[in-house]
Amino acid sequence: MQEVVDLVGAWTTVPDVAERCGVPLSRVRQWVADRELLTLRFGERGVASIPARFVGDEGPRPELRGTFTLLADGGMNDLEVIRWLFTPDDALSVDGAPMDALEAGFKTEVRRRAQILAF
Repeated sequence: MQEVVDLVGAWTTVPDVAERCGVPLSRVRQWVADRELLTLRFGERGVASIPARFVGDEGPRPELRGTFTLLADGGMNDLEVIRWLFTPDDALSVDGAPMDALEAGFKTEVRRRAQILAF
């Protein structure tokens, strides 16, 4: 798991997301329950942490939910989904990882690549 923690780099917590987006904690917890955000527990206290890049100013990045669902339907758990999103992939037209491509607006390409890997 430490490999993924290091790969992602910047992490945030549920309270920090709530403050950043100006919403109650219950709203962020609902985003996690609805799989609009994924969390991992790590560190001494095992605090639920969210990759910081999963969150925009107003909440979860909208292009992530469908991508999470597609990868989970293909058999990946949350740790594997996060690892895949942050691992560089030369098959993408954008240099870097699928997360970089999503942020650059290449949602369809990322999902096509996910379908190939998941099924």
